[in-house]
Amino acid sequence: MRFTFNNEPKGSFSSDVYALGVWHSDKISLESTEISNEIKTAVLQDLKRRSWTGKEGETLLFPILGLAKYKYLLIVGLGEKRNFKEINLRTVGAKLIKATSSHQLKTLSVDYNVFSSAKDLAASLQFFTEGVLLASYQFTAFKKHTAKDELKKKTIDQIFLPSGSILDKKTMEKGIELGNIYAEATCLARDMVNTPSMQMHPDQMVKIAQDLSGRGTSITCKVRGRDEMAKLGMHASLAVGQGSVHEPKFVHLIYKPKKVTKNTKKIVLVGKAVTFDSGGLNLKPDNGITDMKIDMAGAATVLGVFKALPHIKPNTEVHGLFIAVENMPGGNAYRPGDVISAMDGTTIEVENTDAEGRITLADALAYASLKIKPDQIIDLATLTGAVIIALGSEITGMLGNDVNLKKALFTSAKKSGEYVWELPMHPAYKETIKSKIADIKNVGGRPAGVITAAQFLERFTHKVPWVHLDIAGPCYAEKESRPEWTIGGTGWGVRTLLYLINQ
Repeated sequence: MRFTFNNEPKGSFSSDVYALGVWHSDKISLESTEISNEIKTAVLQDLKRRSWTGKEGETLLFPILGLAKYKYLLIVGLGEKRNFKEINLRTVGAKLIKATSSHQLKTLSVDYNVFSSAKDLAASLQFFTEGVLLASYQFTAFKKHTAKDELKKKTIDQIFLPSGSILDKKTMEKGIELGNIYAEATCLARDMVNTPSMQMHPDQMVKIAQDLSGRGTSITCKVRGRDEMAKLGMHASLAVGQGSVHEPKFVHLIYKPKKVTKNTKKIVLVGKAVTFDSGGLNLKPDNGITDMKIDMAGAATVLGVFKALPHIKPNTEVHGLFIAVENMPGGNAYRPGDVISAMDGTTIEVENTDAEGRITLADALAYASLKIKPDQIIDLATLTGAVIIALGSEITGMLGNDVNLKKALFTSAKKSGEYVWELPMHPAYKETIKSKIADIKNVGGRPAGVITAAQFLERFTHKVPWVHLDIAGPCYAEKESRPEWTIGGTGWGVRTLLYLINQ
């Protein structure tokens, strides 16, 4: 996607589509010198006939039939002017793309009025750019070239933006650059989640992590295989992966700012990385196994964040951890009833091999809290189906032991347009994960499944400030229920974490 600034005289610029924002009102007006009185009259009559009032995100595309230098006029609702916020422009940008996606249009000009009420111009352009790029996302890795070419024909590839004395070009370019960084990081996570497990196995996740590190990135990458994991005491994760032909891999990414002092904040991001979850010997049913390539979405989010870090250069030391495994049945698979040991020595009774993600996270969280000793830990995991029952497919469940970190994540999620909702860590429910033969068991029954899963994880955080994000609902979109989503992986959490880290 190319963003170009329009410096030509008003009324003389040509493109396939001209986009005009309209504020919500019972009496719509079209304020633009690019639109002739003849076109205004015809469009206003049609809007009146449709009872169209400019609600946020509403769009209508009008063919101009040679009456102007552009082929189509796209009217987009901006909502009520008094309620306008810069983050609304993410929706506007996404809606522009979705409204033109099936008309084989390549260039789109945006009218000045779309940005005229922005108080923070750089932020407005960042949100707008995010919306445009995320809505334009296509996963075509497994399509023939002809199919890819057909999709390209239907996609806008250049957007012309207004600039001038009021809309400062340098400020706008700064916002566009940051929007590009955040969107590309999100799209990396989407690509990983959308890739089938045959290709996205533990070794491939290692390769992606290694590719993000190296000279000039401020990122280092340490990879440990089975033997080194055993020396660290990560027997729990090794048990989960022992039924697969793919060896488990423990990946530790570190981003360090140029100046590290004793006051430099240290944060650890932990992602669940089960590259395929068959359920193990507690095999999933047919309708629950097909999409289990997505069970590494937490780690995909962590890698998306690390793609962006060298570009935004935060003054925070960021560690990324994931243990990549496949959970498969087989003659060597771990069994219901087994007792396995986590890195910190905690013994875990396995009541269900399909509750494997929390077992691998136990080792990663123990490593984070005992070895790295950070200021904060955030883990992301497609951990429970229960969270989808509780909160649906657009909201992430948030639980943890630190009020300030939860507040900061809530604020960052709101800015990113991603939704979180806090659930209580009700102490009484810890009784359900007590084991008669081990220190803890890996399931606590169906009631309050989201909470008991988080309470299992808390056991391995060793009182470090920590928040758990259960992303099982919004990590994968079955339909385009959000304007910036396409069907498939959403990259949920990448931008929320980047906003948090970059504060």
